[in-house]
Amino acid sequence: MTETYDVLVIGGGPGGYVAAIRAAQLGLRTALVEKKHLGGICLNWGCIPTKAMLHGAEVANSIAHAGELGFSVGEVSFDLDKLVQFSRSVSKRLTGGVEYLLKKNGVTVIDGTARLSGKGEVAVIDAEDREQTYRADHVIIATGARPRPLPGITPDGERIWTYFEALLPRRLPKSLLIIGSGAIGVEFASLYSDLGSEVTLVELAGQILPVEDAEVSEVVRKSFERRGIRVLTKAQVTAVQMEGEGVRCQLQGPDGVQELVVEHVLSAAGVQPNIEGLGLEALGVELERGFVRTDAVCRTNVFGLYAIGDVAGPPCLAHKASHEGVICVESLAGVEGVHALRRDHVPGCTYARPQVASLGLTEAAARASGRALKIGKFAYQGNGKALASGEPEGFVKTIFDADSGELLGAHMVGAQVTEQIQGFGMAQALEATDESLLSVIFAHPTLSEAMHESVLAANGRALHQ
Repeated sequence: MTETYDVLVIGGGPGGYVAAIRAAQLGLRTALVEKKHLGGICLNWGCIPTKAMLHGAEVANSIAHAGELGFSVGEVSFDLDKLVQFSRSVSKRLTGGVEYLLKKNGVTVIDGTARLSGKGEVAVIDAEDREQTYRADHVIIATGARPRPLPGITPDGERIWTYFEALLPRRLPKSLLIIGSGAIGVEFASLYSDLGSEVTLVELAGQILPVEDAEVSEVVRKSFERRGIRVLTKAQVTAVQMEGEGVRCQLQGPDGVQELVVEHVLSAAGVQPNIEGLGLEALGVELERGFVRTDAVCRTNVFGLYAIGDVAGPPCLAHKASHEGVICVESLAGVEGVHALRRDHVPGCTYARPQVASLGLTEAAARASGRALKIGKFAYQGNGKALASGEPEGFVKTIFDADSGELLGAHMVGAQVTEQIQGFGMAQALEATDESLLSVIFAHPTLSEAMHESVLAANGRALHQ
């Protein structure tokens, strides 16, 4: 007999499992289909294990600079396997937590690979190749995304990596070339450089971190170059060839063609949605640039079918996926007051050294909008806590509509900015103006005082610059 649910979610990543939990909380009979790991790429191979590895890199950097604070540190040994094991243990713990939460909320977890076999019907094939069909009033696609392949550069799991292999290195590479300088590429560049690898970062666009404010990008670039990371912009890898124990890379850039031999190449040039084998074509599901097309509350053009997270298009971020999961479920359940997702309110974070955090319009985009603007910028060099922590690098920039006082954008680079961007996110959500933010009292000494100073600067009132 075919089992029937109110909601069936395909994919157990940060969008899917959150959607399933919220649906169950609202009293809907809910099932979730996952073919591999609960928690998806984020918990298993992305957000979480990279942060565990980056924590190790922070420790390595602290040891390297301990002498500046009077500490004498002798020869320090480093066990890469233990760092990798630590990152895997964190992922395993959180994945177990997701399993517990789903069970606690009464969500039925179905192991297997799902495809849409008809409107409101999902066929699931398990590990023994047995097929079971389920029915649901509402089906949510949350299948995520995977690394985007580059022409002529095929990851082999040995010398040409994706982020999977970069998180499971058997030994520390002497040299690493990274293709793509989005958040993934920049984080791995920072990580491997701090651990001791010679890193080259290649970006086709005119700046690294192409979606970020140009001034933020420039701070990161200069910081990387001071650390010995080679940064090549307006450049691309046109060919790779295995050579001995390494890879010979041909690069085309502003200075012409050059060749570089490295131990490993990491392909980090974006992601593509996981839509193959889902049966979207048979149902006539509309796509947009390869992603499932959705409206403001995650509905596709097919009644009763929804899509959330990376599969529904950028920004491909775990917190955006989780938020969409809640919006989607509350909308289909008829909860009053459901708000549509505003993509310009989704914060973006890069956990490199230095950290980057932003939301809203860049300065260039804000100026292109034709609005009258008020822009404030405050450097970490004028912040007491930053200096006391030995972290003077970075700044906070805020962009306001000069007429309405609306916060159009916030851009931060420096220590712990990923922990501070939520303040500006709340300001946007609460429709706070620059005038209202001026009246907020910030504790002293804190790094977040730079946020307040940037708002003061936008109004010509900065106190410490």
